[in-house]
Amino acid sequence: MDTLTSFRNGIDTTVLDVTVDVVRGAPETGRFRFRAETAWIDGTHSRSSVRDFYGVGQNRPRDRAFTLDADHPPVLVGRDRGPTPVEYVLHALTSCLTAGIVLAAAQRGVRLTDIRSTVVGDLDLNGLMGLDPAVRNGFEGIGIHIVVDGDASEEVLAEIVEHARTHSAVFDIVTNPVPVTIDIA
Repeated sequence: MDTLTSFRNGIDTTVLDVTVDVVRGAPETGRFRFRAETAWIDGTHSRSSVRDFYGVGQNRPRDRAFTLDADHPPVLVGRDRGPTPVEYVLHALTSCLTAGIVLAAAQRGVRLTDIRSTVVGDLDLNGLMGLDPAVRNGFEGIGIHIVVDGDASEEVLAEIVEHARTHSAVFDIVTNPVPVTIDIA
């Protein structure tokens, strides 16, 4: 850790430690609700807005609203005005793992110098288009290649990556069924 600051890998470890202690002492403070509002633009193009979330007992506005566009490439009848929804899933997965690696390394006193990942998801349109009921609609498999460098041994870095994997919300969402309800108005 730096001698004059509590920051490691861009993480304020003092705030991180306080947050962990607060949630440990009052588990109900760990309940969060995230949301996005999505509107159809045209064709396969939609736009989502992320403005606020619920956490630590109250609604919390973001410093700014985030806008996310999704579309399909022309070969999939879109106009390529944004990543496809499944590409957002891949981004969410590796972004969550990366954040988890940074947090775990900061907690362990490991200074990181590089994290890069490549994620690939295989999808068969025969399932998505309803042409073959034996083929699933979503990814048949996802592969992730992660490169992590820092001031720790390969073994410690591997332990940090494994810790990130076992505590990643998005990894859990992708690898375990999540109840989803749809209310039509």
